[in-house]
Amino acid sequence: MNDAPIKKVWIEAGCICCKLCQDIAPDVFLVADDQDCIVKPDAGVHFGKLRDDIEQAARDCPVEVIKLDHGG
Repeated sequence: MNDAPIKKVWIEAGCICCKLCQDIAPDVFLVADDQDCIVKPDAGVHFGKLRDDIEQAARDCPVEVIKLDHGG
């Protein structure tokens, strides 16, 4: 993966709400009502310390809809 810090995380259309990302990085991802998976509004404060978990969630996503922008 890229060595630059994570600047942005988002979820594209097609999420199946499997909760894998939430299980891996619950400070960043939330599956609300088993219907919508979101990146928490305050997730950015965790991008540095949870980088490995966020990247794992993106890699392990079964439908590959978690996207990362490393910015630099």
